[in-house]
Amino acid sequence: QVQVVESGGGLVQPGGSLRLSCAASGFSFSTYGISWYRQAPGKERELVAAFISIGSRTNYGDSVKGRFTIYRDNPKNTVYLQMNSLKPEDTAVYYCNSGPRGQDTFRRYWGQGTQVTVSS
Repeated sequence: QVQVVESGGGLVQPGGSLRLSCAASGFSFSTYGISWYRQAPGKERELVAAFISIGSRTNYGDSVKGRFTIYRDNPKNTVYLQMNSLKPEDTAVYYCNSGPRGQDTFRRYWGQGTQVTVSS
C-alpha cells in the first residue's frame, strides 16, 4: 500500500530547531520529487521546500530560505526537513507530498500532517 507518514512535529520556542521526517512505503523517493507544504488556520497552503530527484536539486520558499534544509536518506526511504531559527509565523501543519504529479501543481501522495507550534 502506498503511504507517506510525517513525524517530528511538536512545540518549540522561538529560535529553536526541529527536524521533520517523511517516510514512504510502497514507492521509492529515489525516483520522485518530494515537497514539504505547510498550512496555518485561515491561510492557503504554502510551499516550504522541494527536493527534485534528478540532479538532487532543492528549492525553498522565500520565507524559509537560509533557515530550513531538505535532504534525503535513500537507504531509509526517508526525506527530512531540518528547521532552524524557528519563528512564531512558522506555526502550521506540515505536509509531505510526493509521487507522480497530479493534474495541478501537487503530487498524488500526501501524509497526514504533523503540527509544528513555535511559541514562548
